[in-house]
Amino acid sequence: MKTFANLFISLVVAIWIMAIAIISVQNATPVSLKFLTFQSIQIPVGLVLAFSTGMGLIAMAILQPLWGVAGSLNGNSRLEEDAEFFVDDED
Repeated sequence: MKTFANLFISLVVAIWIMAIAIISVQNATPVSLKFLTFQSIQIPVGLVLAFSTGMGLIAMAILQPLWGVAGSLNGNSRLEEDAEFFVDDED
């Protein structure tokens, strides 16, 4: 099952890379990004897409283990609270 998951993830990443490559070839027009008062230099749309995708992948790779740690710390107390809530009182 782990092999299938790795294959599926690789397939999804490969499709994203192909889509970015196709879009970047078709859209070679330079654009500049604006955020509040900041403005970037003019770069091709494909480069912006590739950079954004790469930063998103890196950010999620960093954040996923942190979410797992936070969930495991809060998960035990939550299970205990649920166990206390669903106790049947027999009189």
